[in-house]
Amino acid sequence: MKRLIFLVAALAVTAPAQAEMVLHVSTDAPGTYHSVQAAIDALPSTGGTIDIAPGRYREKLRISGSKVTLRGEGASPADVVLVYGDSAATTGSTFRSATLAVTGDDFHLDNLTVANDWGDDPAHPQSQAIALSMTGDREVIRHARLLGHQDTLYVNKGPGGRMSRAYFADCYVSGHVDFIFGNAKAYFDRCELHGVAHRQVMYTAQSRNAPDEDSAFVFHDCRLTADPGATDISLGRPWRDYAAVIFLDTRVEAPLVAGGWSEWTPGKTNRLPTAYYAARNLTGPGGRHLSLEPYAHSLTAREAQRWSLDRFFAGDTAWIDAQLQASGER
Repeated sequence: MKRLIFLVAALAVTAPAQAEMVLHVSTDAPGTYHSVQAAIDALPSTGGTIDIAPGRYREKLRISGSKVTLRGEGASPADVVLVYGDSAATTGSTFRSATLAVTGDDFHLDNLTVANDWGDDPAHPQSQAIALSMTGDREVIRHARLLGHQDTLYVNKGPGGRMSRAYFADCYVSGHVDFIFGNAKAYFDRCELHGVAHRQVMYTAQSRNAPDEDSAFVFHDCRLTADPGATDISLGRPWRDYAAVIFLDTRVEAPLVAGGWSEWTPGKTNRLPTAYYAARNLTGPGGRHLSLEPYAHSLTAREAQRWSLDRFFAGDTAWIDAQLQASGER
């Protein structure tokens, strides 16, 4: 009996792990899914990877399961485009407008574009129109283009106020009003934020609700650019009283408003005194001689260490390392 128990235990230890499911999507290749959502729906509860062939996929996508990876098979992120054109004006809610909405944990996006093209049509009234919405935890977005106009990227807490964490690397995010917004712990490495032509551009609208809440947007080694037709450009405005945004070692190529930051609704709100806006080593024509508004923090090298990747996530970066190792980048 003891020998039988030992053999069963040994088999359990040495049994090979079940292979991750990999599904393929193409606009026309036989034997593949022709819809990204159909492939998402076909994944088991354990998740899996969906490889997407070059093409333009006009779909409204929803991912509620965990451990799902969407991976573009093109030579660059521009080769695979997931696009839709909903807006708050058409759905009745900003948060229902997203082209891709992710509520599951451990979501990975690599080498593709997610776009909301509502604002591309000049006949459309201006409206919030999200490209990517994420409320899950441990999300890793790499080599991606996130394209939109107002409210392009939403990163926020999950159900019950659970904190969400997200890591972005080598991404391009475009928009104008509040185009990176929400209340989460989000870290951006080597990303370009691009303001499209508009009378106002705010790169961020973070919404931390309380001074002791553990959320912020951190931008490290990023570039801030803008179309020639973009005016009244600011690093951001506080969506909630205790918004927290930090820019480190960032090149500012766009001309910023005096002070760098703007009030949520000038003359009606007074959130800049309670928000935590900070910067260290802003370079480029728009950052080198910028005098930050009086309530913003110009960080010393020691103070900036608080916002390093490892300290920002309290030493828990295994979920980032695992994804970078899987891609051969670490």
